[in-house]
Amino acid sequence: MNYIARTIGVTKTYAGTEVVSNVNMNIKQGEIYGFLGPNGAGKTTIMKMLTNLVKPTVGEIEMFGEKLTPNSYEVLKRIGSIIEYPFFYDKLSARDNLELHCEYMGFHNKKVIDQMMESVGLKNTDNKPVRDFSLGMRQRLGIARALITTPEFLILDEPINGLDPVGIKEMRDLFKRLSAEYRITLLISSHILGEIEQIADTVGVIRGGRLIEEVSMESIRGTQSEYIELQVINARKAIYVIEHQLTLNNYKLVDEHTVRIYDPGVAPSELTGQLVQHGIEIESIFKRSHSLEEYFLNIVKGDGDVA
Repeated sequence: MNYIARTIGVTKTYAGTEVVSNVNMNIKQGEIYGFLGPNGAGKTTIMKMLTNLVKPTVGEIEMFGEKLTPNSYEVLKRIGSIIEYPFFYDKLSARDNLELHCEYMGFHNKKVIDQMMESVGLKNTDNKPVRDFSLGMRQRLGIARALITTPEFLILDEPINGLDPVGIKEMRDLFKRLSAEYRITLLISSHILGEIEQIADTVGVIRGGRLIEEVSMESIRGTQSEYIELQVINARKAIYVIEHQLTLNNYKLVDEHTVRIYDPGVAPSELTGQLVQHGIEIESIFKRSHSLEEYFLNIVKGDGDVA
């Protein structure tokens, strides 16, 4: 197995408090790794350690099979990143900012600038100073800057922050293309779990500074059974019918109005017929499947596996 990045027992302490604790993270070459966790869980600190902006208190980091040290300058040339809020020279245009970035990175193929600006949706903004950019436009420029030197590993902290739905879809398609066509490895943190679900190959979940789950999306999908979600006026009366008339036992009472039925043998029409026949008022009935959001919330709340 080829790994682009690994953290081995990494811990970071600030003023005697551990903000990252014994994290063992494994990011495979060519994959999109979705990094999930509540605010303050340690995601940004780990990303800063991967880019050598912050040093671990304990543990080691490997990048491209080499131990990361304070002198790993050549290794860092192979990485692009947006961590926290991207900063620019506000009086300059997007193009000027990208040209400056190319200069100090020693990257001389400036023809890529036009291609990159078009890829992130910033075509025809040549004369507009960055100070007049919206948050979403700044995010697009940050992604362009991270990509322009054609890195092998891309680290993106909340890259779709501030983007509208169209922009989010464009970035989603771009990330997929970078992984599939160019074999760029991506580490992406996001609070929009639906987006991570659509693009990630692997998901890492961090809580309280500890990596509590590292699992493939394929594995998560394999554990996600379909279920019927029933909204009724009185869920407990509905359960009586479900147990005694339909003889079903694989269900969950979510609240006083919601029941989830996991038995694969029941048809919604049969369920509806029996409930109506016994005077149960139905507000809605849907066939659903577990989402990454449910999986994530169960994990971070410490509830164990998804039902």
